[in-house]
Amino acid sequence: MECRCYTILLKTFIMAAIEKKLGNKNASKRGLNKYSTRVDLTPMVDLGFLLITFFVFTTQLSNPTVMNLIMPNDKVEPGDNICATCVLTLITGPGNIIQYYEGMPETKPVVKQTSFLPEGIRKIILQKMQMVQQVKGSASDMVLIIKPGEESTFQNFVDIIDEVTINNVKHYYVDEVNDADKKLISQKL
Repeated sequence: MECRCYTILLKTFIMAAIEKKLGNKNASKRGLNKYSTRVDLTPMVDLGFLLITFFVFTTQLSNPTVMNLIMPNDKVEPGDNICATCVLTLITGPGNIIQYYEGMPETKPVVKQTSFLPEGIRKIILQKMQMVQQVKGSASDMVLIIKPGEESTFQNFVDIIDEVTINNVKHYYVDEVNDADKKLISQKL
């Protein structure tokens, strides 16, 4: 009786196919019947595919995050009053090199060179923010001008924008390298 209940459970819940093996013809009729079980895994495979399909359709892929970039209106003359000592200009160049100078190009500043490493550009931005904090009383008065060079890559630009976000620079501009910048860079070389 116990064996019979077990086979019924197997048939109903696991969908097992139970086959009765025919014993030896000479064996006594009174002997035990032997059953062979073969588990049909087709329903489990179907269930697996249903679960995979469900999770694929209901999973939300990661949304791209976008940083806001405000472009100036070219039809209006700029009215920004920028403190000359509060400006840091970054010019990205080939080979993951950043050339930078403090102040305006008219004052003939010294052009220096650094890298994209945290000990490089991040340290320079933080030092400039501290200097502006001492002079103006607020680090948010610092202005960062980013000028991607002709031979710089898009990844260089993204890295600079990441540094702007990490250092919480409030005022930054993206500009093209002009003749005054090229003259300063060529004097450095």
